[in-house]
Amino acid sequence: MPIPPSTFPAPHGSACAPARLVLQGIGKVYPTVVANDDVDLSVGAGEIRAILGENGAGKSTLMKVIYGVTRPSSGRMFWEGEEVAVASPAHARKLGIGMVFQHFSLFETLTVVENVALALPGSPPLDELAQRIVEVSARYGLPVDPRRHVHALSVGERQRVEIIRCLLQNPRLLIMDEPTSVLTPQAVRKLFETLRQLSAEGCSILYISHKLDEIRELCHTATVLRAGKVSGGCIPARESAQSMARMMIGKDLPHCEHGVASAGGELRLRLAGLSHACDDPFGTDLRDIHLDVHAGEIVGIAGVSGNGQQELLRAISGEEPLAEKFPVQICGVEAGRLPAGKRRRLGLAFVPEERLGRGAVPAMSLTDNALLTAAHSQQLVGAGLLRFGRARDFARRCIDEFNVRCGGTAAAAKSLSGGNLQKFIVGREILQAPRLLVCAQPTWGVDVGAATFIRQQLIDLRNRGGAVLVISEELEELFEICDRIAVIAKGRLSPARAASETSIEDIGVWMSGLWPGAETDAPATETPHA
Repeated sequence: MPIPPSTFPAPHGSACAPARLVLQGIGKVYPTVVANDDVDLSVGAGEIRAILGENGAGKSTLMKVIYGVTRPSSGRMFWEGEEVAVASPAHARKLGIGMVFQHFSLFETLTVVENVALALPGSPPLDELAQRIVEVSARYGLPVDPRRHVHALSVGERQRVEIIRCLLQNPRLLIMDEPTSVLTPQAVRKLFETLRQLSAEGCSILYISHKLDEIRELCHTATVLRAGKVSGGCIPARESAQSMARMMIGKDLPHCEHGVASAGGELRLRLAGLSHACDDPFGTDLRDIHLDVHAGEIVGIAGVSGNGQQELLRAISGEEPLAEKFPVQICGVEAGRLPAGKRRRLGLAFVPEERLGRGAVPAMSLTDNALLTAAHSQQLVGAGLLRFGRARDFARRCIDEFNVRCGGTAAAAKSLSGGNLQKFIVGREILQAPRLLVCAQPTWGVDVGAATFIRQQLIDLRNRGGAVLVISEELEELFEICDRIAVIAKGRLSPARAASETSIEDIGVWMSGLWPGAETDAPATETPHA
């Protein structure tokens, strides 16, 4: 069968670029869901093609088929004119295919340089490879220390490792699944410069993102998936974000309704001079942090990844109890020494930044994952026994009310798409009606419709009298939902300002550590430009 050429113009001005990758009739069927259904796709040399769709549309599954992580149930794949069956990621890399995963494929007990070495052919000397990592990270604005262990990295820093590891492979086809979801605006711009340069050199790029403005800026072409099928395509530069959203979700993009916060609500969280030395030698010490969060308001914390967010979340959630009890006060109780479970009984709920591993146990069912945090608040335990019927009902409520697309309450957490798992975790916490919700990266990797839904749920919780603390690197998200915004840089927290009295530009400057009264000897990891 002849291989169709790509319709994308060749990088050097020839009439038509050769089709580097062609998929014909690709299908992938799981026991409870059809992930891909008769998908046709081609990408030419130098082409940057976006793959658009809602959470659960089959985008990540299709990319895993290309990269050899998943075997297709049907269909054919052609690579540079030859039919291939990609047996494994190692086989894909040998062909010249690299992939940046949405859910990171890193070994937490190994260092950055050791993780990178595993993806490269042969056995490169680690000292030389560490120097290459430093050079590449500096060149592309993705700072990372090759000596650090992955378990000590924030989500944003892990994202940088994934991208650097892939760039070092010099791929001819680069697959990027939500690569900018936790990167700063400056890092995104530098990444785009890199991708445009790779495209000009003939590298093909498949790019998945829910940030439609990024798609319009970067991508030459786009394919839209809906319910596992190709539903259309477009040239993003000729479309608006609204028109592409309609292609993805079949309706106009919804907007959050954010009224004025109530004044004088009960104090639900107080950080009173919180200082904490990090055990990780490459981590960030928290230094004299002060913050109040009241009932009926949403307070946001912005910052470049790796400036103390992870340490602050652990101190508030109880994952890392403090030496003193007074620096963290939850609902009037000095809770600094309390473990996580006792803090939850005070009314705390927590959405961590890392979905798989901290937010949910990958191999456990959604019912069992619901039990992990809602057992006491939802009376899922009685007389020392687990009430699985109630747990299933609560998991079903999370699925139904937050529109989680999955195979039911018995589905394993790892079987869900990233966005659907995020909706489940956020729903599990909000449906417990917490007095205080601490939420990190609430819409990471979530499609535009679901992101608006989650943000509205946070606003609705605030309107019902809940106190909400959101830590996010999405400045537009913070300005959309927050009443007050502070900035964390090098373990210090700025004063919180009313969102209506500041701007993205001001917060961008503060993210470099330069707010009024800040110490000037502690610049942030990287200077963002919002």
